[in-house]
Amino acid sequence: MMKLTTAGESHGKALVAILEGLPAHLHLDIERLQEDLAIRQSGYGRGGRQKIEKDRVEILTGVRNGETLGSPVTLCIYNKDYANWESCMSDGACDEQAMAAKALTKVRPGHADLTGMKKFAQDDARNVLERASARETAIRVAAGGVYKQYLSALGVEITGYVREICGVADEKEYAFDAVRTGKDPETGMVDRALSAQAKEKITVLKQAGDTAGGVVEVRVRGLKSGFGNVMTYGEKLDARLAQGLMSIQAVKGVEIGMGFGVAKTSGKDVHDEIFYSKEKGYYRKSNNAGGLEGGMSNGEELVLRAAMKPIPTLMRGLQTVDTATGEAAKAASERSDVCAIVAMETIAEAVVAQVLAFAVSERLGGDTMEQVTARYQELEA
Repeated sequence: MMKLTTAGESHGKALVAILEGLPAHLHLDIERLQEDLAIRQSGYGRGGRQKIEKDRVEILTGVRNGETLGSPVTLCIYNKDYANWESCMSDGACDEQAMAAKALTKVRPGHADLTGMKKFAQDDARNVLERASARETAIRVAAGGVYKQYLSALGVEITGYVREICGVADEKEYAFDAVRTGKDPETGMVDRALSAQAKEKITVLKQAGDTAGGVVEVRVRGLKSGFGNVMTYGEKLDARLAQGLMSIQAVKGVEIGMGFGVAKTSGKDVHDEIFYSKEKGYYRKSNNAGGLEGGMSNGEELVLRAAMKPIPTLMRGLQTVDTATGEAAKAASERSDVCAIVAMETIAEAVVAQVLAFAVSERLGGDTMEQVTARYQELEA
């Protein structure tokens, strides 16, 4: 059974991930992990933190000579900004003045600040926000890159793109390869005219001290049928994918296939009719279900979308309360982004890869990649 544990704070020493259950002999290309991390830090509308960190992941355990050993794999991303925060973020005695200077009590609407302070009995939201921060997703992207390589060894490919940025929406449908190779790296959108509109909107929002969200779509090709389980609700693959995507900071909605569109039309225009030929076997001419039926993969492409809310840290803070005084205040303005939708798409790919790798491992088992690959090849598509 695979398991992923992450740890670390936004301005702490490092972010760490422990990946358990990976089979032996999985060849890992660490430069592919670095590429995903670079994409996560890119995009039009990112803030100053990305100029500081330049994330690089290190493999601390579980890999020798480029291959997994079957033991836990530990990944680490050191926070360069920790050097500027050590006086108030050290695990030992901190400087009281530095802690007071960095304390956050003007809690931010839309963030974990206030609820977390109440839950964990804290008088400084920093003890909550340091873990709640989307900075945590850097290590999840690195871990997801490992799971992508595990799936890729079986012939399962994952890609994605940005469908919408703050109302600038692309309603066209694209082939898998067009999504993989045709995106504008600044926005993640395929349509360059819409991409230009989106960048104009982000610029206007930045000038106004405001932020933007959007919608990303993740696609999976090559996953055979039967992953997930109709027999128990906890093993349904669509439920697990939705949970994984909803676990990403700022995601407020998830769709699979037609998603909420299924409520707008009748059954004949929703359900994917089934056909058979000796050459193809069973197949469908449409994919409104997004590759998932009855909580199981059906062999078609997986199509998943996640809606990201605007970043809750606005440079022109919203109305709130200062928990130190109980008085009305403007919300604190931590260093932030205007738009991080390119990062969101990469993070979503990583989370989908994690969920699918777990589902594959549960069904196929295997102590070595040779065993896993042989068992996958035996499955009916």
